Amino acid sequence: MRGKFFFVGEEKLYLRGVTYGTFCPNEAGEEFPAREVVERDFAQMVANGVNAVRTYTPPPVWLLDAAQRHGLRVMAGLPVERSVAFLDYRKCARSIEQMVRAEVRAMAGHPALLCYTIGNEIPASIVRWHGRRKLERFLERLHFAVKGEDPNCLVTYVNYPSTEYLQLSFLDFACFNVYLESQTCFEAYLARLHNIAGDRPLIMAEMGLDSYRNGETVQAQTLGWQLRTAYSGGCAGLFVYAWTDEWFRGGAEVEDWKFGLTDRNRQPKPALAAVRMAFGEVPFALHIPWPRVSVVICSYNGARTIRDSLEGLQKLEYPNYEVIVVDDGSKDGTAAIAGEYHCRVIRTENHGLSCARNTGWLAASGDIVAYLDDDAYPDPHWLHHLAATFLNPTNATMAAVGGPNIAPPTDGLIAECVAHSPGGPTHVLLSDREAEHIPGCNMAFRKSCLQAIGGFDPQFRVAGDDVDVCWRLQQRGWTLGFSPAALVWHHRRNSVRAYLRQQKGYGKAEALLEKKWPEKYNAAGQLKWAGRVYGIPYVRWRAGRIYHGIWGLAPFQSLYVPAPCLIDSLLLMPEWYLIVAVLSVLSLLSIYWAPLRLSLPLLLVAVGGPLVQAGRCAARVCFTNSPSSRAGRMKLRLLTACLHLLQPLARLSGRLRQGLTLWRKCAMGGSAFPRSWLANIWTKSSLGVEERLHSLENTLRTSGALPVRGGDFDQWDLEVRGGLLGSARMFVAVEYHGDGRQLLRVRSWPRCSIGGVVSALLFAGLSFGAAQDQSWTACVLLGGTSALLVTRTLNECAAATAAFLNAVRKIEREEKCDDRP
Repeated sequence: MRGKFFFVGEEKLYLRGVTYGTFCPNEAGEEFPAREVVERDFAQMVANGVNAVRTYTPPPVWLLDAAQRHGLRVMAGLPVERSVAFLDYRKCARSIEQMVRAEVRAMAGHPALLCYTIGNEIPASIVRWHGRRKLERFLERLHFAVKGEDPNCLVTYVNYPSTEYLQLSFLDFACFNVYLESQTCFEAYLARLHNIAGDRPLIMAEMGLDSYRNGETVQAQTLGWQLRTAYSGGCAGLFVYAWTDEWFRGGAEVEDWKFGLTDRNRQPKPALAAVRMAFGEVPFALHIPWPRVSVVICSYNGARTIRDSLEGLQKLEYPNYEVIVVDDGSKDGTAAIAGEYHCRVIRTENHGLSCARNTGWLAASGDIVAYLDDDAYPDPHWLHHLAATFLNPTNATMAAVGGPNIAPPTDGLIAECVAHSPGGPTHVLLSDREAEHIPGCNMAFRKSCLQAIGGFDPQFRVAGDDVDVCWRLQQRGWTLGFSPAALVWHHRRNSVRAYLRQQKGYGKAEALLEKKWPEKYNAAGQLKWAGRVYGIPYVRWRAGRIYHGIWGLAPFQSLYVPAPCLIDSLLLMPEWYLIVAVLSVLSLLSIYWAPLRLSLPLLLVAVGGPLVQAGRCAARVCFTNSPSSRAGRMKLRLLTACLHLLQPLARLSGRLRQGLTLWRKCAMGGSAFPRSWLANIWTKSSLGVEERLHSLENTLRTSGALPVRGGDFDQWDLEVRGGLLGSARMFVAVEYHGDGRQLLRVRSWPRCSIGGVVSALLFAGLSFGAAQDQSWTACVLLGGTSALLVTRTLNECAAATAAFLNAVRKIEREEKCDDRP
């Protein structure tokens, strides 16, 4: 298992399976047909392109031997769900675990085994009865029981939509039984399941249609598009339900269901031919007219890793692509290594990452330009999945597509700790298929869209260019897509020093982005994503809620987790360390004034918060290459916790050096007394409200102000921030009169930050208390801090007020000029 797919050696394995059973028990109690029937069934399966079989009960060794002879792999079912309703009794739980161990022990290590399934569709009502966490802990216990008997095996649990909320991250891969007869609905739900599976393979453990009610022709047609949609959507495999109409359940033969590809006499139905044809096209049909793609690698001193990238590109199975390597003034052997491969090498002076990317797309001959970092290498079907997303008729407005990036498991222990630390290249999703941001190590664009926006902004030399280009594309009305199967392997930093240097660079890029996109940041300088950020280890303080439906009968039961709020992400903010610094200073001042010792508990909380956060996040990590000793595993967790603590400091350093500080002031000219004011302007230019606001925004930006629009529920239209502590807001009303005349009414008022006012009052109160106790050193320092906060607030409000006044006066001057003969 590598990332989201299975491999046999270096060859990717797509599971093309069918379910087998359950059947009436034979004399030995085995729920399978006679041996000669099994041999004929397996031979017929192989002849129709099947390479995997799923059983619902433990297969006997003779059946595994038969599967091995025919080249089939077996997903062996352990029927845990038959007894799990009685988990309230300890004896029942122990007996289930003993059953699992005994069955696994009997077939452990057999070469025909694909994996074990610890249960299938535990009923939603039973999960609701016991509670989600109890079932999750029990399944985890069974998972480790299986691993204890067969350490090298793969283990999964077969879930279904009614309990999709189960958090089963310990499983090797995700399995779901899904029956959807609408292709649009199936595509949408498949994207959701990929996000639930994360970086693991996703298997459709059951898919099918009943020919008894729908007819054999409709069954064949439906299975055809279901299989093609599943594979093209990124599934690592699927199992068609079922091989035969013969089905035994609840002590009797079931006569009114016919899901089989063959009838009870093993005679093929039309569905078998449809499945055979679909299996022959995995993962994509050969007749698709694939567009030409230009893969661009931009490198600066990337000789250490670029060979892996070029080797991976040589293994791509895409039929129509070129590779362009842009050597951005490297001083090592990057260009020489690239020259050994079939690619075009362009050497330039060192102008930074954005300029190199612009050089790449300008030289590209493809309609699609895909970017890959020089420390990343792709999955063999990477370009297929990117191009297929562009080719989907519903994605006509899609300008770019990205995919996940996963750390290779062979990079070493430090790199693995870095991979589980914050600050990595992550994607931000607005929905299961639409992105707000795609990371630069794995992104593809329509060349025409890049040309329309002028490519990448050259000011971003190291990082931030991918965020900027995503926002610019969305600003033009285009959308960004996300393909969970368009996978690349991205090396993480393999030393603590390199990781911290990278985070410092990200901090500088954040400062550059804030200057260009102030509306994307709040007053504290924190980025406001509209979508969900993946890969950030939050410690959530608010519990999620499970949608069960009335009486627990909803067909799709989901876990709704609240979006991370300020409390959730507060401890990850770099500025949290500034709060620690302030509390430390107050604690030191307690030497001069004893009441300030009350800040010591706050300091302990401020220091302890990140420590608890880092410890909890490190404790949740499942290391791929975990040492066998407990001491070795503890060292890895300690290192991961340390990286959680150091990352905000490194990012803060980069932000401060580039000017993104809490005390930053917007570069606006002028100052006016911060007061509320009203203006009435008669204009001859008949502009709509939206046009008028847009004109005001342009005027404000020209003067150096950074206007922010109000939201759907705000009682104001524009806001200009003078800094963290002070701002001004504007409300505009337009009244239309005859002859194209308008009455433009403008109201503006200053606004002080609540946090700034509270802080100023707090320090003033403390200063007064110190004066009462005649502790003059503390009094002066605390009083000076309060005065500084008040002065700063007034200055910022004055600058923001002046910005609005100047904009309105400009409109007045323009109208007076128009009145002159």
